[in-house]
Amino acid sequence: MRIEAVETLRLGDHPNLLWVRVHTDAGLTGLGETYFGAGPSEADVHDRIAPVILGQDARRIEFLNMKMQPYTGFTGSGAEVRALSAVDVALWDIAGKAANMPLCDVLGGRTRDSIQVYNTCAGPNYVSKTSAVRPDNFGAGSGGTAGATYEDLDAFLHHPEDLAASLMEMGIFSMKIWPFDLAGGAVDGVDISAADLNKALEPFEKIRSRHGDKMRLKAELHGLWSLNAAQKIAAALEPIGMDWIEDPLWMDRTEEIAELAGTTSAPLAGGETLAGLGQFKALIDEGNIATPIMDVTWAGGITAARKVAALAEARARPIAFHDCSGPVTLAASTHLALALRNVREQEIARGFYYGWYPDFVDNLPPVENGMITIPGGPGLGMDLLPGLLKREDAIHRISR
Repeated sequence: MRIEAVETLRLGDHPNLLWVRVHTDAGLTGLGETYFGAGPSEADVHDRIAPVILGQDARRIEFLNMKMQPYTGFTGSGAEVRALSAVDVALWDIAGKAANMPLCDVLGGRTRDSIQVYNTCAGPNYVSKTSAVRPDNFGAGSGGTAGATYEDLDAFLHHPEDLAASLMEMGIFSMKIWPFDLAGGAVDGVDISAADLNKALEPFEKIRSRHGDKMRLKAELHGLWSLNAAQKIAAALEPIGMDWIEDPLWMDRTEEIAELAGTTSAPLAGGETLAGLGQFKALIDEGNIATPIMDVTWAGGITAARKVAALAEARARPIAFHDCSGPVTLAASTHLALALRNVREQEIARGFYYGWYPDFVDNLPPVENGMITIPGGPGLGMDLLPGLLKREDAIHRISR
């Protein structure tokens, strides 16, 4: 089963997203995806990866993953590794279709039929125009959680108690918010003022005041803070009872992560911006992270995700898969979450899931009563909707 074409698509309306389709001479096509740096990743797919994999047997996924490793940038999650990740996911999609089995069954079978979700409280327009994760690109709307718009970022800033109630009505009892990003000190991360610290604590405190311990609370710090500031934030969050504190400082500072872990009772999580087995091994072994987080379409694809999960399992740690990007990433992550034994829950952003994911794919992983499962069908169980290539904002390339 030879690879005969590699195709990419990105849309001007969603400039961070890149979809990749790998075509074989057997008539099977695999779908992959990556997010952020879509233009450079697209170029790498066609300029570097396509010449390496065209004509190769699509079933040799481990071999092809090795061949796609870049000479430079192979330890980080830059454009080359993101491009590799998208192609790797597409190859695994083909493997599932060739076996006429859902991907999770190809990966060794299911350890569960569904898994609980936690909601990352982003609105539908969150970081949608550029790759800058900062307040001026948060895309916050006018507020509210009514209907299917789910402006959850605006909601956690202004009425977090109602947001938590809305999630619990859907059977979702775990949520992640990031009010610390709006602190003045987040510009350089060196320190945080007492006033900003107290203000950022308010959403957590309001949720606890109204709902008690019903909701598991996660704090996202986006790697913005120094060790000194992160220690202050962690100490302030401890009495609230955190499920985890995510990316409290830059996650390649392994020694500082370990120092923070040793000075707080709050569990630490993170690593979605890392890639390569070496970085994740250091994060787990030396950084003593409680829950490593990996983005499947940033850090090496499904091939790498299985290995990182094994590293975590060897240290009796759960692993979490990131989703605040695109629908293919969510599907691939859900298949992994059902197949791997050390996944506790799967991230979703309901503002994305209900807001714009249905505009681009035909079959989302079903979410019901706070649980997610695979969409059904062989491989990932989803494809791009027909007609996307004809959109005026479509940027389409194919290498043969």
